[in-house]
Amino acid sequence: MNNAQFYYTRPQNEPVYEYRRGTPERIALEEELKRQSGIEVEIPLIIGGKEVRTGNTGKVVMPHDHNHVLATYHKAGEKEVRMAIDAAMKAHLQWAEMSWVERTSITLKVAALVTTKYRALMNASTMLGQSKNAYQAEIEAVCELADFIRFNAHYISEIYNDQPHSEIGNLNRVEYRPLEGFVFAVSPFNFTAIASNLSLAPAALGNTIVWKPSTTSLLSNYYLMQILREAGMPDGVINFIPGSGSMIGDIVLKDKDLGGVHFTGSNGTFNTIWKAVGDNLSNYKSYPRIVGETGGKDFVMVHPSANTDEVATALVRGAFEYQGQKCSAASRAYIPRSLWEELKGKLEHNIGLIKQGDVRDFCNFVNAVIDEKAFDRIMGYIEKAKNTTDAEVIFGGNGDKAIGYFIEPTVILAKDPHFVTMEEEIFGPVLSVYIYEDEDFDKTLELVNSTSPYALTGSIFARERHATIQACQALRYAAGNFYFNDKPTGAVVGQQPFGGSRMSGTNDKAGSYLNLLRWINPRTVKETFTPPTDFRYPFMYEEKCYRPD
Repeated sequence: MNNAQFYYTRPQNEPVYEYRRGTPERIALEEELKRQSGIEVEIPLIIGGKEVRTGNTGKVVMPHDHNHVLATYHKAGEKEVRMAIDAAMKAHLQWAEMSWVERTSITLKVAALVTTKYRALMNASTMLGQSKNAYQAEIEAVCELADFIRFNAHYISEIYNDQPHSEIGNLNRVEYRPLEGFVFAVSPFNFTAIASNLSLAPAALGNTIVWKPSTTSLLSNYYLMQILREAGMPDGVINFIPGSGSMIGDIVLKDKDLGGVHFTGSNGTFNTIWKAVGDNLSNYKSYPRIVGETGGKDFVMVHPSANTDEVATALVRGAFEYQGQKCSAASRAYIPRSLWEELKGKLEHNIGLIKQGDVRDFCNFVNAVIDEKAFDRIMGYIEKAKNTTDAEVIFGGNGDKAIGYFIEPTVILAKDPHFVTMEEEIFGPVLSVYIYEDEDFDKTLELVNSTSPYALTGSIFARERHATIQACQALRYAAGNFYFNDKPTGAVVGQQPFGGSRMSGTNDKAGSYLNLLRWINPRTVKETFTPPTDFRYPFMYEEKCYRPD
């Protein structure tokens, strides 16, 4: 038995490969892209370690070439959902009792496999299935995924080693149990790393998982599931069930053994989950933990002292990397009138340099949005801007879904600060800009704070320090992640714990110990070495304030 007291030191973040032409990693990735483009994968459910095929299937296609089928996947029915719950509960006791060092060792092997043997596979499947360019895939499907695992191991060791004070005569300790039940993990299409962390963070703490992946990220998620199995994840600890979210959720959220929900996705879906949990409280063994990261309407506030080169770069990267399909994407910007003409010219120049197209052409900075539903929704917002006097499309504004779901990087000049594209989440390559008078900096800060129901990310650009301090105070609750002189995207695990409040979620800070605390159920144990044998207090003997024996 390994009874050593173990501690995982704070890790370094996984180095990001640059994929320059002719490098070994570039050659390996190009070969893997070609291989995956030439095959069609069958994706089964994985329940209790077994592959399950239902015959009710759907297709996984390339968003940038939607006639190209990458995979056929099987959809879970009611029977399979109940099988997944049963498998999770069957695995629960043995997994919970396994040493936490053994559990984290399995997850650390996952990180090792992803960053070495399967680096090209994970990047290529994310690029093809989710339409990410090579750099965007690398930073999250490999590096962030590994960072989540390695930093979680470090944070878990800190949590488990945090013990209460004991006085002479007694011993106090805290046991960090998993939740009494299974965790329902619901993952989004846009980040493979998030899909991994939604399952592996609770699992590393001894929980078992019913995982409902997004149907538009199934290729990378399925390969990830295979890597988990290769790393030694026991059968039933994580159960992979693609299918209808409403049907799966209806069954899972009514189950008495639901221990928690780990969610990233839309507000509408999260609100439905929260209401369903409330409606079923009388059914549960325990109150389920609900952890969610939802929408954002992320802002860039520019002070008159800002450097326009820095702002222009931040807006282009923040708004248009991964087609704006990040919860943290820069979606609204507030520009002082004195800087607007200069900044507008630099935006026009930068946007004019952007190439858009297939992910297999490494020169394409912007690729396709995820599917036709997203394409139609985003273009609907652009059309609203084209057909009003309250706004003007100044760059981009065109879309074409004949081959892939392509939308040009688009900038909308809003004459009304409450125009719909300044307020509502779009989740696409659309940036809305409002011009304010320089002397109205204070008022504009309040406008930023009150315009959106979300509070995920935001940034302030200013060379004058008092402006950053003022903005930080005025926007205290407007962003859970706030940046000085940087784009509001790109949080790094272990450096910027991620999450927001208001309608952006529960702000449980993925990538930190704060999130992990939600997946444990502590128990305090006190041992008294010499228990008292007389109920009377010492002073009672002196004052004889008791009946004689």
